[in-house]
Amino acid sequence: MGSDHVHTPADSPSPAPPRVRKILAATVIPLFAVTVVATAILWPRDTPPAAQADDEVARHHGTVTQVVEQTCPPASEVPSSVPQGPCGTVTVKVDDGPDKGKEVTAPIPAGPGAPEVGVGDDVVLVVLSDPDDPTISTYNIADHQRGQPLVWLVVLFAAAIVGFGRWRGLAALGGLAASFAILLIFVLPAIRAGEPPLLVAVVGAALIMFVVLYLTHGVNAQTSVAVLGTLASLVLTGVLGAVATSVTHLTGYGDENATTLSFIQSGVDLHGLLLAGIIIGSLGVLDDVTVTQSATVTELARANPSLGRLELYRAATRVGRAHIASTVNTIVLAYAGASLPVLLLIVAAGRAVTDTLTSEFLAQEIVRSVVATMGLIAAVPITTALAAVVTATGKRRSRHASRPRTDSDAPLAALSQRRDDWA
Repeated sequence: MGSDHVHTPADSPSPAPPRVRKILAATVIPLFAVTVVATAILWPRDTPPAAQADDEVARHHGTVTQVVEQTCPPASEVPSSVPQGPCGTVTVKVDDGPDKGKEVTAPIPAGPGAPEVGVGDDVVLVVLSDPDDPTISTYNIADHQRGQPLVWLVVLFAAAIVGFGRWRGLAALGGLAASFAILLIFVLPAIRAGEPPLLVAVVGAALIMFVVLYLTHGVNAQTSVAVLGTLASLVLTGVLGAVATSVTHLTGYGDENATTLSFIQSGVDLHGLLLAGIIIGSLGVLDDVTVTQSATVTELARANPSLGRLELYRAATRVGRAHIASTVNTIVLAYAGASLPVLLLIVAAGRAVTDTLTSEFLAQEIVRSVVATMGLIAAVPITTALAAVVTATGKRRSRHASRPRTDSDAPLAALSQRRDDWA
């Protein structure tokens, strides 16, 4: 998970001195243990069964063998509730169900969003019963089958990542699979089971972070610094989100999906779900920034071993500022793009600009963008400072241990130590 910026981690970071590794381990391992314990406590045990509609219709797969278009009747002869055009019939060979192998006839789909079908298309059929005579049923085309095209797209996606990233790309795919597994197996079921969404999101995001970062970038000091920076920024993002949604009086009922969910799953805390969405959405961009900042400090120290902590921090922060400047626009446009139909609907309604901006839906998108950006900005100095301290400490100890010290080296060593302390 991450944005489209290119990471620059070293393929083989220089190992940190034993003392630095021990300090990082003493910090990271307890945090990981707390995450695992929290996951066990919040693990869903009494997930409610999936809601099923009483009038759920049967769905079957089929292949279009013929399309016959006909002239539509005059509009005056058709009830206003009936969609207009195209008119005609579609012959479909049924691939499963009680009529497997048979050819059935269905009307050409019509109306807004209706699928356009042609000979050879794989479609999804629904069986509708006549309300006056339940023994009579008819087939209708509900949608296209998208399974096979999606499989090929995923294969192409995986091949591109592995072909370019090689073993690192394969590890990234493993991290992506782990992220989806944690979301589907832990985060979503725990929220459905009635656990606090914000707490579940923080724990789930932390678990994803540990698995993905160490799997993708290896177990080393550089990755541990990125983990600590990401975790600190996630907690800060959660706090900022809670404050922002409180002062703006957001309820979580900002769109139609939330309202529908409130009917299907009445026990879900939609306000907490809004905060959980902010946390999960921020994680992908946060790990991009923290890994980049940690790697930048490492590469700067490798390129110029004379740089002290302060010089490393200042130089890497300049890179972070450029990264943030482009990522902020990415965050806002990502939220706007995902909500484009609703934004267009609000604008088309002719409401005043102030009313539009302060509406529940748009206000929650603004809060998402602002909170995610503030967490992202905080990640740069936090991660860069940690990386500068760890890298400078390791560099200084490695340099001092590289050769035995003699009496003639003592004044020079003292001056070097003093210069590093001033930095």
